[in-house]
Amino acid sequence: MVTLNMLVLVCLLYVALLFAVAFGADRAALRGRGRWLRSPWIYTLSLSIYCTAWTFYGAVGFAARSGLEYLTIYLGPSLVMVGWWWALRKMVRIGRSQRITSIADLISSRYGKSNLLAVLVTVLAVIGATPYIALQLQSVALSFSAFAQNDPGSELPSIEATALWVAIGLALFTVLFGTRNLNANERHHGVVMAIALEAVVKLFALLAVGVFVVWGLAGGIGETLARIDESKIATWEVPGSRWVGLTMLSAAAFLCLPRMFQVMVVENEDEGHLRTASWAFPAYMMLISLFVVPIAAVGLDLLPSDANPDLFVLTLPLQEGRNGLAILSFLGGFSSATSMVIVAAIALSTMLSNHIVMPIWLRTTGGSAVVSGDVRQVALLARRLSIAGVVFLGYVYFRMSGGGAALAAMGLVSFAGVAQFLPAMMGGIFWRGATRTGALSGLLVGSSVWLYCLFLPSFGPSALMPQEVFDHGFLGMSWLRPYALFWTEGMDPLVHAVMWSMLLNTATFIAISLLSFPTPLERLQGAQFVNVFQHSATTGSWSGGLAQSEDLLIMSQRIMGASEAQKFFAEAARGQGLPGYLPEPSPDFLQQLERELSGSVGGATAHAMISQIVGGATVSVQDLMAVADETAQIMEYSSQLETKSQELSHTARQLRNANEKLTQMSKQKDTFLSQVSHELRTPMTSLRAFSEILLDTNDLTPDEQDKYATIIHGEALRLTRLLDDLLDLSVLENGQVILNVEHGTLRQVLDRCISVSSGDARALTIRRNREAEDVMLNTDLDRLAQVFINLISNARKYCDAEDPVVTIRTTTEGDDLLIDFTDNGSGVSTDQQMVIFEKFTRVGQNEARGAGLGLSICREIMARLGGGISYLPGQGGASFRVRLPVAIKMAAQ
Repeated sequence: MVTLNMLVLVCLLYVALLFAVAFGADRAALRGRGRWLRSPWIYTLSLSIYCTAWTFYGAVGFAARSGLEYLTIYLGPSLVMVGWWWALRKMVRIGRSQRITSIADLISSRYGKSNLLAVLVTVLAVIGATPYIALQLQSVALSFSAFAQNDPGSELPSIEATALWVAIGLALFTVLFGTRNLNANERHHGVVMAIALEAVVKLFALLAVGVFVVWGLAGGIGETLARIDESKIATWEVPGSRWVGLTMLSAAAFLCLPRMFQVMVVENEDEGHLRTASWAFPAYMMLISLFVVPIAAVGLDLLPSDANPDLFVLTLPLQEGRNGLAILSFLGGFSSATSMVIVAAIALSTMLSNHIVMPIWLRTTGGSAVVSGDVRQVALLARRLSIAGVVFLGYVYFRMSGGGAALAAMGLVSFAGVAQFLPAMMGGIFWRGATRTGALSGLLVGSSVWLYCLFLPSFGPSALMPQEVFDHGFLGMSWLRPYALFWTEGMDPLVHAVMWSMLLNTATFIAISLLSFPTPLERLQGAQFVNVFQHSATTGSWSGGLAQSEDLLIMSQRIMGASEAQKFFAEAARGQGLPGYLPEPSPDFLQQLERELSGSVGGATAHAMISQIVGGATVSVQDLMAVADETAQIMEYSSQLETKSQELSHTARQLRNANEKLTQMSKQKDTFLSQVSHELRTPMTSLRAFSEILLDTNDLTPDEQDKYATIIHGEALRLTRLLDDLLDLSVLENGQVILNVEHGTLRQVLDRCISVSSGDARALTIRRNREAEDVMLNTDLDRLAQVFINLISNARKYCDAEDPVVTIRTTTEGDDLLIDFTDNGSGVSTDQQMVIFEKFTRVGQNEARGAGLGLSICREIMARLGGGISYLPGQGGASFRVRLPVAIKMAAQ
């Protein structure tokens, strides 16, 4: 006999296995060793998220109550995969090219990145999914209850308490493995692998129970068929309208369910996987539905008449004392329920965070948080709280409904709710004339009809809707009765609601779209979506020119993280032929940046963030011309003009930058000549004056002689240092330097540099991670130390903070070692960043003495060492990055 304690232990072990699989998959993907994670078979198994506890348990109950009608739930998705895989491929391509994170993001991005449309889709998705989540919690709770009834020695636990603990566990698992990265467009390898494992478990469990029922209880295939013929299942007749309606409804739900969109589009690694899934997923559906009718027929024959048909899969093995099979069946249902809740919570939390929480937060902060606030942490916290909130809403609905018949019917009600997305989504993908106004109107009309005709009545008469409305219609108008809208009496309530909601939704969407005119951005996005295979690499255009690259970098670091943002900006700058980390804010770059940010905060929010910095300009005149021209010849001509324009703009910008740089260098050179003349004249004057005193004055005391000799010695050293700097720079520039290559650790070099520079008068706090500095170097350590000493000394001289602090951070990038020196001052102004490494440059008006050769020498040294040094903008203070291309080995501890 299986005790409840044993069942709880099995659940904990199973959850621990899922944790281990998810953790291992995440680690493998992080290390680049998870090629098997990108298998089409893993992708196909992840699509089994469609088969929830309602399918695992409810399909048998469906068959026992309605005969073969249950097949419609499997038939719709199979038809989509077999006949519409090309449309799915288009959705996947759009998702990848536009960095789509959810179905709300897809619809809002298509219609001009409308956040209002995204909010409407998100709210409807949460309303539709919450009862479905409650259904999963109820199924797990009922499974525990079935085992408790079979164990007389145990105390029957509260179904509500069981559901609460299940909800807490699922929320915790989802937070741990569903929000490890902010970028929702990044794949959740751990979660997907856990779902694939659960797909195998629930299929194996259902097949095992089916084999036991057919050959263990019924006595073989012939006896099973005889029992089916004798049962009431054989007498059920399904009306043709309901059969077609349910098939179409399940097909629409397969495309529109947020959890299905998550695994089918967002988690897709390769659109070629759809070819395998187009036949493998229908085969999976066939296998999982193979024994549904036999289990239902034998259960009706052997179990008491008051037995719950939804639990036949579990109660038949329990009644026959097959405890191992019963536990396997329980794990199959548990897998079906948990996988649905996990993926649905991830999808809905992404939608809630990107389209409701983040826009509200940005609006309340007045946009200043884009630059100064930590958007990354807010977005992650919003997603985690949203996951907990979504699961908790499911539990609240479960408690409020009491687990009655209304809850059992919510599967199809939820299907009808999410199906309202279909006209706007499919119309946006295939029809360029679809407009935001049409999509909003269609969704509002369709969802209102669904709420009025199906959702509210599903709670029962007088629960949320008065009985008078059922009998006489809203405000006494008989043509507004929920089950007889427009006097269509006698129809099945579900078919009636689906027919009118989808019909009015689609008609309104088309009519309003024809009567309204899309905005330029809608037209651009429409072209990108409808012709995605011709324009998969681009998105809606910006006019550019009004943004500061440093502001964009600061904002991006708040969302993407410092290292990822700096890498992205550096690659963009190199692509434009520019040094450093600040590319030109061209329309192409702004498009790339928006696409990158949309993976973290959604397309609409990313567009709004960039708009705040750019100044709201989103569509250029060239873009409007491109939209208006429909012929291939004019489009080609426009493209050529745009290319020429960009080339001319790029050349003009380079000439302008070169002219500005030459102008500044000319000024710096004039300043240097004056400064060097002064620097040379001052010590020479001192040397001459005090040496004449020593020569001409005979009555000097020994103390006076020592004093004057010390001054002469100091001025001579000062003159020597200046000449040494000039000679050192000349030797480095001419390539005549001889490197003294040595072995040593980075920690030892930094220790020596900090010790040497600590003798200066001004206090300087240095923060560093000594463990990260245990890196073995094979280079000229003295020359490298010269660079480090110069950077530390500059921070001590020029940092304008009251309590100057320098943070030394060591990281790796590929085979390169990166050492960042960042102070807490005001940094270097943008106009001086381009000449800071040129000879004779002194930044600012600081009175610290020097000829302005230090950074030039550092640049030449790093070039001879095979590395580089660059200024790192957007870090708050002055920040310099030293790059060493070395084969890195951790030093022995």
